[in-house]
Amino acid sequence: MSKDAKNVPALRFRGYSDAWEKRKLGETNSYFTDGNYGESYPKESELSDKENGVPFLRGSNLRNGELIEDNANYITKEKHAELTSGHLVEDDIVLAVRGSLGALGYVKDENIDWNINSQLAVIRTDKSELSGKFLVQFLLSWRGQKELLSRNTGTALKQLPIKQLKDVPVPIVNLDEQKEIGALFSSIDNLIAATQRRIDALEQAKKALLQRLFDQSWRFKGYSDPWEKRKLGELAKVRTGRAFKSSSFSPNGKYYVVTNKDIGGPQISTHMDGDRIDITNPVDIAKYSLSGRNLLVTMDGVNIGKTAMYSNEDAVLAQRVGRLTSSSLDFVHQITSQKNFLTRMNELSVGNAIKHISLKQISDYAVNVPQQTSERQLIGQTLSLLDNLIAATQSRLSSLELLKKSLLQDLFI
Repeated sequence: MSKDAKNVPALRFRGYSDAWEKRKLGETNSYFTDGNYGESYPKESELSDKENGVPFLRGSNLRNGELIEDNANYITKEKHAELTSGHLVEDDIVLAVRGSLGALGYVKDENIDWNINSQLAVIRTDKSELSGKFLVQFLLSWRGQKELLSRNTGTALKQLPIKQLKDVPVPIVNLDEQKEIGALFSSIDNLIAATQRRIDALEQAKKALLQRLFDQSWRFKGYSDPWEKRKLGELAKVRTGRAFKSSSFSPNGKYYVVTNKDIGGPQISTHMDGDRIDITNPVDIAKYSLSGRNLLVTMDGVNIGKTAMYSNEDAVLAQRVGRLTSSSLDFVHQITSQKNFLTRMNELSVGNAIKHISLKQISDYAVNVPQQTSERQLIGQTLSLLDNLIAATQSRLSSLELLKKSLLQDLFI
């Protein structure tokens, strides 16, 4: 491969064929500054609130190339006017040089005139040479992240001094091509941000719906009976799996063996790299098979009380995993997905090296529920539909992030 071929990206917009150039950031006409304001650094009395102050960004406010105002600190407008070197302008790149190394944020119109704290630095490019919108995407790519993270210094507290930052090699290419690449990623970033906002809105909607359905301020038409306290063991059949001998495991076994380690959230792992076993006894197959709808609960380990819906006719349940089945399983799932259940199971757990809970403790968990099974089913189905919509939107977000990662790989050298 020729030297020029190494400096040509794998994927290219039509009409561009020249080799790219690599140049150290310090050899460009870019301007660098950080939030180290010396004796002028804001004191407690110079902090403010969102309504009256100016965002004073830290590392946690940089996320996936965006500046996020959530949980930002704020300084007074008077202090902001004093700290002029940290004022952000459109097309700036903000990056963490202490703490959250590798985190970046691009300054859009809505971020103009915010300020930065001592964890952060700013790169302001010469627009006749290098677009910030293009450069930030390179720095977000695995190549850019590798260059940034390989230059950190310090032991207890990692840092990326501006002197080291200036040593990072970056691609320099025709401004028109920079514009096309920057615009493409800007569109993808906007779509990713919109999808994340949709997820946030759906989760807020579910939170509100849960509150109203469970405090009974909303009822489905035709139901007015008061709710009553019932134990999970009265709403569902609560069982566990079998202690399979490790000597029985086989890489080519027909059945996946589901254990507590497989349950870390609402989606259970696929077990492609997990234990497998062959079972020939039809009684054991019928008793421990996870065909049909099952709600699994972790009974020991670090995730005690975590739950997941799961169904797989080619999977069997190991011992120490709780299994709930019910005619109103979606409703039971909503009960066990709430923080109160998780907290209570952890409070009840016993043991030293490995904490655990019992089937009785799961069965005895009590909560107010509708008297009629049909109302429980309606509530569960409604909330389950919302869960499915959230999961589908999260899947779309993952696909968009994977697309961006792939394009970052192929559109840069």
